[in-house]
Amino acid sequence: MKKFHTMTIAGLKRDLQFFKISDNLQIAAFILFGDVEITKASAAELLKLAPEYDVIFTAECKSLPLVYEMARQNGDDNYIIARKAPKLYMENVMGTDVNSITTANAQKLFIGQCDIDALKGKRVLIVDDVISTGESLIAMEELVNKAGGIIVGKMAVLAEGEAKDRDDIIYLEPLPLFDADGNELR
Repeated sequence: MKKFHTMTIAGLKRDLQFFKISDNLQIAAFILFGDVEITKASAAELLKLAPEYDVIFTAECKSLPLVYEMARQNGDDNYIIARKAPKLYMENVMGTDVNSITTANAQKLFIGQCDIDALKGKRVLIVDDVISTGESLIAMEELVNKAGGIIVGKMAVLAEGEAKDRDDIIYLEPLPLFDADGNELR
């Protein structure tokens, strides 16, 4: 049984480790944390494809280094993060539910009044590391729409499984899903 899927992302070769999702399904995990080289290269390539925007928006966790690097490379003053829990400094908190393929339990995403104000009437680019089922993307879209932002694009480094067939997202590379033996599912 194979333990890795090797692919080229933003011109860089990476071995992505397999992780079991169910008895018949594995994913090859793309993890940006700690990989400065792939984060910088992916940010540069995504910016080449990005529509004109005012602010980048993402959900808290794995895409944070990517969004930071995109903002840095583009000279942006800020970016907005939907948090997994309300923080004491957040006022007038707005939230939504999300179910991600890589997280065992249902989650919530939240933004506060400062984020709502920063999104209202702005051209928003939603960015994630991987789009798979699209559940995280739906939750982020809901928050942007509730805040009065205008979604101009949805991007990810990788589109996993059937997400590669979507015509409403921009991504660098497709990422297959795999059976229990590590064979690509079609």
